[in-house]
Amino acid sequence: MNNQNSAIKIKSRRALALAMATLATGLFASACGNAPKTTTSGKGLKIGSLLPVTGDLSSLGQQMPEAARLLIDTVNKCGGVNGEPVTFIPEDDQTDPTAGTTAMTKLAEVDKVAGVVGSFASSVSTAAIDVAVRNKVVLISPGSTSPVFTKNAPKYQGFWARTAPPDTYQAQALAKLAYDKGAKRASTIVINNDYGVGFEKEFVQAFKKLGGTIVNESKPTRYDPKATTFESEAAAVFKDKPQAVAAILYAETGSLFLKSAYEQGLSQGSQILLTDGVYSPSLGEQVGKTSDGKYILAGAIGTVPGANGPALEKFSKLWTEKTGKPITAYLPHTWDATALLVLAAEAAKSNTGEGIKSKLREVANGPGKEVSDVCEGLALIRKGEKINYQGASSNVDIDENGDVVGSYDVWAVQPDGKVTMTGKVSPK
Repeated sequence: MNNQNSAIKIKSRRALALAMATLATGLFASACGNAPKTTTSGKGLKIGSLLPVTGDLSSLGQQMPEAARLLIDTVNKCGGVNGEPVTFIPEDDQTDPTAGTTAMTKLAEVDKVAGVVGSFASSVSTAAIDVAVRNKVVLISPGSTSPVFTKNAPKYQGFWARTAPPDTYQAQALAKLAYDKGAKRASTIVINNDYGVGFEKEFVQAFKKLGGTIVNESKPTRYDPKATTFESEAAAVFKDKPQAVAAILYAETGSLFLKSAYEQGLSQGSQILLTDGVYSPSLGEQVGKTSDGKYILAGAIGTVPGANGPALEKFSKLWTEKTGKPITAYLPHTWDATALLVLAAEAAKSNTGEGIKSKLREVANGPGKEVSDVCEGLALIRKGEKINYQGASSNVDIDENGDVVGSYDVWAVQPDGKVTMTGKVSPK
């Protein structure tokens, strides 16, 4: 009897949590005028997104749902999937694992989606993937780059993939960039989550392999994702006067750390190395200016997964026409994640996660005709032909771990505070 009552209570709490999540999503969408609208259909394929519209990664994440919606609108205009329009249900994960788990549970158990584009933060994807696998929902991330997903791939049972390459490669690219700039002694500061710690490990290995030394290797500096002050962390990172500091951060908390380091007079003389997690066109403004009006971050350099796929030009043109905005990091990866979900569903002739899983690598890798237009791909599949989707971010050839290999752009903060792309760097 006690076990039965406990089970009823657990079910009741879950139902209440799901109801609250649904209500919160509705209130958020109503309060936020630029929130992507749900593209609805009575039946057919349902695709969700789990992306950071708010929180520490919102500077990058706010436009991602719009890229997914644009892909789905395009697909619906050319016949939908399996003869029906696709329904799109966006959710804000708030760059928070707890909020992300709640939103993922709603998508899987209330909305009954077959696939989800997300998340962006590795920590949120780590929390959400268990919900996805349990409910047989395919989760394709446009930006969760932690190496932990490669390591844990077998337990995801094929319900996980990503269109951005793992940080194993980006860490190698950043280490090479640092070493090529003449740095032989470096330190690291990372956000204490799957993304930061995973990147840190790979960077340390890569930099040492090149012949460099990590001066704080024995006592790495990691900060709490919810931290608001960073004086002690800044002091620890710069105390041994490293030639370079690899700062693996998120944009909002990261800008506070970088400003704190400057205000303590610590960062001068060290090359600041940044990554995709902190990348934002407004980063220079976020960190701020010196007392004489110069931008604190001027001269900082970083890496971010680039986009060089065959579909990039067409996507960029469509995005600009529809939104009036320039392409920013990870939008092509979001477009491709959504494209793979709809193409796999059509190939499987099924609007389920299990169906998508069964055809995901087939439409991504071939064999079949190479196509970069999602509507062309759907048309060929309907005729019984096989395709090899070539995306906007890359050729999106997904391996058995759900990983792709990509290129990396180098960016820099200019004297005027603007963030510009300055070149490319390869992992090796």
